Amino acid sequence: MWRIEQLIGGVWGAGGEGGEFVVPDPATGTDVSTVPVATEAEVAKAVGAARDAAAAWAATDPAERAAALRRAADAVAAVAEDLAQATTAEMGKPLADARGGVAAGVDTLRQYAELAPLRGGRTLHGRRDSVDFMAPEPRGVVAVITPWNDPVAVACGLLGAALVTGNVVVFKPSERAPATGWLLARALDGELPAGVLSLLTGDGRVGAALAAQEVDVVAHVGSTATGRAIAAACARTGAKALLENGGSDPLVVDADVDPVWAAGQAAMGAFANAGQLCVAVERIYVHRAVADDFVSALVDLARAMRVGPGQDGETEIGPLVDRRHRDHVHGQVVAAAAEGARVLTGGAVPDGPGAFYPPTVVTDCTDQMVLVREETFGPVAPVLLVDSFSEALGRAACSPYGLAATVLTGSMSHAQRAWRELPVGTVKVNAVFGGAPGGAAQPRRGSGQGFGYGPELLDEFTTTKVVHLRPPANGHW
Repeated sequence: MWRIEQLIGGVWGAGGEGGEFVVPDPATGTDVSTVPVATEAEVAKAVGAARDAAAAWAATDPAERAAALRRAADAVAAVAEDLAQATTAEMGKPLADARGGVAAGVDTLRQYAELAPLRGGRTLHGRRDSVDFMAPEPRGVVAVITPWNDPVAVACGLLGAALVTGNVVVFKPSERAPATGWLLARALDGELPAGVLSLLTGDGRVGAALAAQEVDVVAHVGSTATGRAIAAACARTGAKALLENGGSDPLVVDADVDPVWAAGQAAMGAFANAGQLCVAVERIYVHRAVADDFVSALVDLARAMRVGPGQDGETEIGPLVDRRHRDHVHGQVVAAAAEGARVLTGGAVPDGPGAFYPPTVVTDCTDQMVLVREETFGPVAPVLLVDSFSEALGRAACSPYGLAATVLTGSMSHAQRAWRELPVGTVKVNAVFGGAPGGAAQPRRGSGQGFGYGPELLDEFTTTKVVHLRPPANGHW
């Protein structure tokens, strides 16, 4: 069992006057970690300490900051197994997947360490006797508020990009994965000057208090509701809001694809990490020509998946993060069934300990059902039938979200239409996951704003100053 400490102004163990809470293992219900709750005064103290450290870190040479981030990446790699074990214990991700998330986080830190010194300003063409240029500068104090579903990979991206561009960071990990955030912060802090990184722990009230402080950027990955509250707070303080929030990502299955292969893609997209992914497949539009074979194969795949504790090497789907979230997922399935949907497999809360929920396939769905309209964030695959590709695109585009979408098709013209017409940040054709490294997208609508990853994330944490240099009237400097 971990006993978490906060880091404020370079001092570990600071604060915690707000009491504490215990995080249980979602597979067994046993206690995993004891976590202090930051008070509003402690939040203000952490932001003030960060502000005090900001000027010195901003003045550090970019190459020196990059070297520190490379050392920090090595330090995270050295505790990779601890981080993976903590992730599995706190939120139930199967251990192999948790290890993959940690490895991705380490890679991201190293990528930003290499990329940051190469991204500079640009010169401008003005008067012959003048010099004009645009220079990037750190924004200052960045609040980083991260989720529980992939806690290391997401946090490493935001923390690495913010730190290497010369910002100081106040980091608040999810209350559902605080030990993972604490272990990560310890590894990073050991390679950074004191005060450059602070760690606050607690629930959403701590995150709200942090977003309300006089910081320069609030970077958040999480729910749409929280993202909107953060955007409102930033509107009051003048801080920049960088948000990647919820989604209800569609999958379109065209008439000309192999339905069994398409079912495999759908199962991967809907059930990976128990459906607890920002870019999980949450609604499936299938052409009637292939629907019967597609649904039959998807049901078979769902029934064959191994559900169990994340520490079990055979497990494909671990528990949901907690029983409260399982109630949310199950409630959407029950509501859909009450409105006429058919649950072909899954859809029942199992007996026994933990927050497990089986892979679930639901047909006869409509676009008006909450299961389709809103984010579920669980291992549920709602299937909707369409009569044409045009109908599928139109219905897929009708959503309050705009994070990502996948299209399975053998037609290049349909693929072209899909990426042009779907109002989302990322369009994937013939693969629910994957893509070249370095890709960066901007979510739309309720899914957020700004680049959340890729090289462009470095630019999100800088601001640009235009400089005009002209000699004095006598022509001499």
